[in-house]
Amino acid sequence: MPIHTSWDADPVRSFRDFVSTPAFAETGRRMRADGTLRVLSAESAKIYLFMFNNVASWFQEHGLAFSRVTQADLLRFIGRTVKGKRVLNSKIAYRYLRLLERCYEHLGVTPNPAQLAILNIDRAHMAKDDAGRTLSEDQLQRFFAALPADAPRQRRSTPFDGWKRRRDRAMQVVIALAGLRVSEAVGLLLPEVGRQAAIDGSILLTITPDEKHDTSHEHTVALPREGADELGAWLQEREAMALPGQFVFPANLTGARMTRKTVYMQMRATFERAGMDLARSGGRTLRNTFAKRQLDNGADPDDLKDVLGLALERSAADYKLTRVKPDPEE
Repeated sequence: MPIHTSWDADPVRSFRDFVSTPAFAETGRRMRADGTLRVLSAESAKIYLFMFNNVASWFQEHGLAFSRVTQADLLRFIGRTVKGKRVLNSKIAYRYLRLLERCYEHLGVTPNPAQLAILNIDRAHMAKDDAGRTLSEDQLQRFFAALPADAPRQRRSTPFDGWKRRRDRAMQVVIALAGLRVSEAVGLLLPEVGRQAAIDGSILLTITPDEKHDTSHEHTVALPREGADELGAWLQEREAMALPGQFVFPANLTGARMTRKTVYMQMRATFERAGMDLARSGGRTLRNTFAKRQLDNGADPDDLKDVLGLALERSAADYKLTRVKPDPEE
């Protein structure tokens, strides 16, 4: 069967047969120190196959044969939107096109449609678009170790002196271990916190759109024992202080809502104390890290959609690629 025919008949199988071969390595032109070609690792091959599956599914939906795809078709693929927002940022779009460029180079397709499409990518904004940072386990533990410190009880002028530090500590732990958006943590309500702990010590948080950003969707996520202990201690103190209102993490003694800016500043201070790159200092990095841990524990895109409160499974699948996985070797 001619090579073009096999790629048109079953592009996913053809790509799977191609991606781990020296022929694919040749298109990447990456060399080891000894001058030999760097063949793709199994983990990177898995990421590339995930990407290619996305492309092939879109081609099939639109009745496109792989060998006859045009530059315009590829620009439509990378420019697709959900609810008015681009599915792929410019850096991830470039990775898709670079992968396809290597496939069409292997097939000898000229002009190479992916190569032409790459010229239309605004690569100047790639660094700004890169929202895929995660923390390693070691970095996450450094983050926890740098959380706002509690003043010794004997140095408190009142039993509740320094309560905001304990509030901020609990909030940041919850964001990191439950994968909440900052808006969801700021708007977390007392009735949304489960009171009954599971056998493993975890508790359930039922996140609703109430008092949160309009992109929040109702979902339930388990807060593991480490986070449940921190949150439980804070809630006991909150109750003892008789703080009014329903916000789990109120801004002040009147029970007002915290601002997201305050939370971002507090998280930035934690990253700074941990001695980490301040470019990582945001709630998105913590949410990405939570998502990566879920995937490492075997979650699939549908599972991830549920615990992150995403609207579409496709959003979760793209999250797996764009926000969590390490850059594949090229």
